[in-house]
Amino acid sequence: MVRIHRLFMVFCLFILVFSPLAAQSQEEKGGMDFNLGIELGAKTFNEDTGLGTTEQVTYQSLSLNPEFIFGKVGIGLGITLNYRFVDDAGDSSFEIREEDWVPEGDKSFFDLYLPIFRYIRYGYKGDPLYAKIGSIEDGTLGTGFIMANYANTLFLPETRIIGLAFDVDGNLFDFPYVGIETFVGNLAQFDVVGSRLYVRPLVNTSLPVINSLQVGATFAADTEPETNYEFTTATDVGTVSMFSFDFIQPLLNKDAITMAFYGDAAFQPGGDELNSGLLVGLGGKLVKFIDYGINTFFLGDNFVPFYFDGTYDLYRESKYLIYSGEEDMPAYSGWQALLGFSFFEDAFSFQTSLDAAFVPDSSKESTLPHLRSTLTVGEGVLPGIFFDVTYDKKYINSFDELIDPEDAVILANLNYKTGPAVITFGYTLRYVPETADWETTASLSSSISM
Repeated sequence: MVRIHRLFMVFCLFILVFSPLAAQSQEEKGGMDFNLGIELGAKTFNEDTGLGTTEQVTYQSLSLNPEFIFGKVGIGLGITLNYRFVDDAGDSSFEIREEDWVPEGDKSFFDLYLPIFRYIRYGYKGDPLYAKIGSIEDGTLGTGFIMANYANTLFLPETRIIGLAFDVDGNLFDFPYVGIETFVGNLAQFDVVGSRLYVRPLVNTSLPVINSLQVGATFAADTEPETNYEFTTATDVGTVSMFSFDFIQPLLNKDAITMAFYGDAAFQPGGDELNSGLLVGLGGKLVKFIDYGINTFFLGDNFVPFYFDGTYDLYRESKYLIYSGEEDMPAYSGWQALLGFSFFEDAFSFQTSLDAAFVPDSSKESTLPHLRSTLTVGEGVLPGIFFDVTYDKKYINSFDELIDPEDAVILANLNYKTGPAVITFGYTLRYVPETADWETTASLSSSISM
């Protein structure tokens, strides 16, 4: 344990001393930006007592978060030491949280040490070349009918999961006929994976509008559905897999409005039959800062739409029971509405979506409305304050239940900045469907940007 502590301190000193010098050298060449955040605070973790229960334990926390930016390339590291002083029979001692450094149980070396890389990024989603390794909150393939806004961040701060998003469009090589999107939710486990290959068969013709038609095929799977927790009801748990065929047809591309018409036919071979669903929709932008979309979907028996969504990691078992046919969900038709806006180069943005069956049935939870909203207020909008809040609520049976935390996930980060110092309050409330209980995590930290 002492050795781990010493190695950590040596690495911290290396970052503190070497990184500013490297940044200064690169800035003289005009090639790099460097930021260093130092956080001192406290974090609360849910730890196993060894008696079949868990308890909340608070540790002091020291974190170094260096960030290197080379044009479109960004690299962010996160090195954290969680420690506490304990009194054992009158003898005070220094204790490091071993779970952060020593692989135990189902956790491998990669589970612990890959998360040191908070992210490595090139470009942005929608660019001809986009790549990101790290925490990902918007994993989407194609129309999103199979994978829409999948997030591997639901277990922060206890567990940081490192994923991969990688997209290449043939326009990058002056070959606009093909492109590919790929996604891996956890590089240490390779559980949630997916890819979409698309073609533009008419791009080399002079046909108006339809020469930009995009036709694609998507495959997605969860090779280890029980990665995060063992299922209590589902039996003979195996790989979840699904595929779809889609088209995306841009209709308008003006400064005042963009619009695309799209459709997706998806298939989930989970039970004795091939479950299927169909999505048709319109979406785009108004006056450059308003996002909109309206979808209709028609689902066969036991077909789960938007399977890999923003809260999938919390609802793996309930979805698997329907996918595998252990629980029946009759066919139904529904809708989804999306609305959002962003100002000041995305410093102030709001995104929300709502979906439900045309005729919701309270006895069939999957047909009930599902709301997901995210509000982000970045630096510079309000004096000294910036924050982000996400609210994801499933199975809304009445207006009164809209703000009931049951079946909800609430994520919030509130920051106060004065000079180079930033004080951050982080809060997470997660509803755990298996235990019908809530897990709460809160953290308070201060950081200095250099």
